[in-house]
Amino acid sequence: MKLVLEDYRTAPIDEKLRAMLGLLEKNTLHPEQMSANDIRAVLEIGVTREAVRDAFYVAFLFNTYDRLADTLGWQLPHDRYYAKAGRFLLKKGYR
Repeated sequence: MKLVLEDYRTAPIDEKLRAMLGLLEKNTLHPEQMSANDIRAVLEIGVTREAVRDAFYVAFLFNTYDRLADTLGWQLPHDRYYAKAGRFLLKKGYR
């Protein structure tokens, strides 16, 4: 997991996940550059339409929360929180 956070482009992960992370990065940082071809490229690798949709829903929520946090001056929790929350999400998921 750490290698993915450091650089998903070189991390030892499935190519479908790598493509999806690249698509989400582009949508987050450069939405004005997005086109249907970006989605097609991910679909051609084998990512399903449902997976693309779900990934965009999750990214939309995280991006919204991030912008709200910046706007309202929210403070980040201590680093220990993220490790604990990560373990919980790995065990229970987002449901």
